[in-house]
Formats: sequence, C-alpha cells, structure tokens
Amino acid sequence: MEFQDLMSQVQQEAEEGILAAQDLDTLEELRVKYLGRNGILRQQYKQIGDLPEEDRPLAGQALNKANGSLQKLFEGRKSALSDQAEQQKLQAEAIDVTLPGRAPEIGHQHPLLATLDEMIEIFLGLGFVVAEGPEVEDYYHSFEALNYPEYHPAMDEQDTFYVSDDVLLRSQTSTVQIRTMAKQEPPVRIIAPGRCYRRDTVDATHCHTFYQLEGLLVDEDVTFADLKGTLEIFAHSMYGERCHVRFRPDFFPFTEPSAEIALTCTLCGGEGCRICSDSGYLEVGGSGQVDPNVLAGVGYDTEKYAGYAFGVGVERFAMLRHGIDDIRLFYSGDMRFLEQF
Repeated sequence: MEFQDLMSQVQQEAEEGILAAQDLDTLEELRVKYLGRNGILRQQYKQIGDLPEEDRPLAGQALNKANGSLQKLFEGRKSALSDQAEQQKLQAEAIDVTLPGRAPEIGHQHPLLATLDEMIEIFLGLGFVVAEGPEVEDYYHSFEALNYPEYHPAMDEQDTFYVSDDVLLRSQTSTVQIRTMAKQEPPVRIIAPGRCYRRDTVDATHCHTFYQLEGLLVDEDVTFADLKGTLEIFAHSMYGERCHVRFRPDFFPFTEPSAEIALTCTLCGGEGCRICSDSGYLEVGGSGQVDPNVLAGVGYDTEKYAGYAFGVGVERFAMLRHGIDDIRLFYSGDMRFLEQF
C-alpha cells in the first residue's frame, strides 16, 4: 500500500472516531492516539526517512495535510462537546422559578421556658420585678448570708457542684435575694428566675439541673397571710380556681416560720398517682417569713421590716400544666416529645 493511501485510511479512521466521540474524555483519548507525542501521525513522520527520496515530498505533503485536517476537526469537536457539557450542566442545575418556595421550619419555645415566661407574667402583674444573679456563686451568698450554719443537716439538701472550696454552682436562686437586698432599701418586691444545680439522683421528679423561680417581698407589716394570698392568686392564675394550695410546716434556715408548698396534682385530679406519691398533691417548692437574721445580715431594721420568700421549681409547674409524668423528658432532646408543644 502506498504511503498516501495509508494516510488516507488513517485520516478516515481518525475522523470517524472524532465525530463519533460523545464526551471530552473519549475525544482526548483519540487525540493522544493520533496526534500525541507517541501517536500514529508522529510515528509516520519518523517513517518518511525510510521512503525513496523521490517519494518523500508527496508523503510529507499527505502527512501534513492529514495532521492539519485532524487538528482542525479535533478543535471543532472539542468546542462542540464543551458547549454541550455546559448546557447539560445548566439544565441539571436549573431552578424552576414557578415552583412554590420551601417554607423553613419555624421553631418555638421549649415548654420549660414557655412555662417560666407565663409564671413571670403573672408575678409582674402582681407588682414584682425581675432580678437576676450569677449561676456561679460564692459560699457566702449561697449559704452564710442565708443563715445556713456550717455542717447543718439542711446543707445536705443543698449539696451542689463545687468549682473550688469557695466557688460553686448555685443550688437555689435565693442568692439573688441577698444580692438585691444588699443594694437597695425596702420595700423590695422581686422574683428571681434562673437555672440551679444540685447533686440529686435523677428520677421521674428530680434532676441535677433545674429551673427555679424565687420570690421575695420585704416591707412594713408583711405577714404570712400575705404570702398565702399571693401564692393562691398565682396558683389560680396558672391552673384555675379548682387548684388548691396546700401549706405544711417545714424547715428552711432562711425563713421562720417555713412551709412546704404543694398544689393539686393535675395528672390525677387529686386522686393520687405515682408522681404525687398517691397524695393528690405535688410539692412545688418552699416558702416562709424571712428569718430576721437574714434581714439583719443585709442591714435592714428587723423591728421595722418583715418579709416573705418562696421558691418553686419550674419543671414541676410545667409537668402540672401539660400532664407530663417524667421530668427527664424536658432534658432528653427527643423531638418527638418537644414537637408536641
């Protein structure tokens, strides 16, 4: 076969392959095969020297013509495939602007915070103001200023987490009472909502981390009857007139006399269940007249001023509000539970 015929055959095969290529990778393989450094045409250039001298010019012309033609065809096909790939990409990424938008999921308050906000709103309506304090407290504000004798058995119920010997996580928001009274003269009428910590064994009604709302009123002629009336108004505002408030004698170092606060258990309607220990009531906190030692410690005249204080657990109120029988659900992070509120 003459050289020119061989080149015509190679050129025809190459053109058919280039035109049939459907993607850039296949096209690149053909370019390397025919036009690459070790490609077929480059090998043919090396063979021209083996031809008779009179045949070399025609062979060179045929080879150059085939090389130029294939280079031009290759560039044209590469451009066409690039445009095609770009169009396919645009089509794949196209957005139909006529479709309705995807509405984002709207979050809502955690049931604990929603209950806390409702409780705060009621007390604001009764003339109280919100006071806040640090969660990381010192020993003085946590115990000494609240009339806790060192090594007193009452300290066991307030066992908390210590950062150092004198720095700890507050076990109750009563610490805010001391900080507030130290900064202002009576009358004082505050509520102190916030997070507290105790080394409690976690069960259906206890947790090591919980929310508390503390209340304090100090003024002239304040009696236990004022405390009782305030808490009854609060309970009826939360749960209706059928909710009964029960006071039972208790002991707290910073109040005297002291009383445990319990509300009618809404989970059983007062009939008795495992959450209320079959009593029909659920304990929600403690209360009492502020001990004169606490008032004297912040410089108040105990002959002129008296006061009452109370502290309630927000989780207990949320359980009563929503009929929840296990406090651990609030901190589980289970969306099946939280999405119900």
